[in-house]
Amino acid sequence: MRTFITLLQKELMENFRNGKWIWLPIAFMIIGISQPITTYYMPQILESAGNLPEGTVIEIPTPPGSEVLAATLSQFGTVGSLLFVLAAMGVIANERQSRALTLVMVRPVSAFQYIASKWTGQILIALIAFVLSYGLSFYYTNLLFEPVRWEFLFSSFLIYSLWIIFLISVTILTGTLLKSASGIAAVSVLTVGGLSVISNLFSKFTAWSPTNLRAHAAAILMDGKLLENSLTVILTTSALTILCLLLATMRFRRFEQY
Repeated sequence: MRTFITLLQKELMENFRNGKWIWLPIAFMIIGISQPITTYYMPQILESAGNLPEGTVIEIPTPPGSEVLAATLSQFGTVGSLLFVLAAMGVIANERQSRALTLVMVRPVSAFQYIASKWTGQILIALIAFVLSYGLSFYYTNLLFEPVRWEFLFSSFLIYSLWIIFLISVTILTGTLLKSASGIAAVSVLTVGGLSVISNLFSKFTAWSPTNLRAHAAAILMDGKLLENSLTVILTTSALTILCLLLATMRFRRFEQY
């Protein structure tokens, strides 16, 4: 445990040095703030941007706060997922290329401790960025629209966090398979994107898919309850996350040279 904590501290400090603690939360906070503000001022934006006849009045029904927060989660599902992958794509590849990994592994460090420290470090940053962004979006949504209940916010946060953890786990696993950071990002995005497309095309047979977590999180906000097969999705995502960690550890042990 002491070795793991030391590796985790090293990972967190390295992320601070490369600015990840700064740019990732800021990027997410911008996404979180922009959705409620843009939705609120949409009539004025359309009026000033469009070449409409004089005297034209644009009336857009005011959406409920739950719908605005659900739209924010949708933004996290597209731009946010890409940002998470970009943040985690080089955690192993960069150390392999710089030979810094050799200095770490000559010490009494197990493969699982190394992978787990990378995984935990990236999840901490991602969840903190998500908390800050989602919290700001919740504040501005309640300020400009109909208030959203705290318990719905918290429940949707927990469900969506499972998706973030799964996404990072896939990226970490890919990082043990490829050496190029750009290749890791491309394969991770294609894997998750392909799973999302398959889930949409064959929804009847992919009710277990982790990509459905985003819909479940939005359903809590909109209806106050999860969709059907929620337990199946949660258990499947948890199992696939653990599988990604185990496969990443096994692959890491097979490196001929660090």
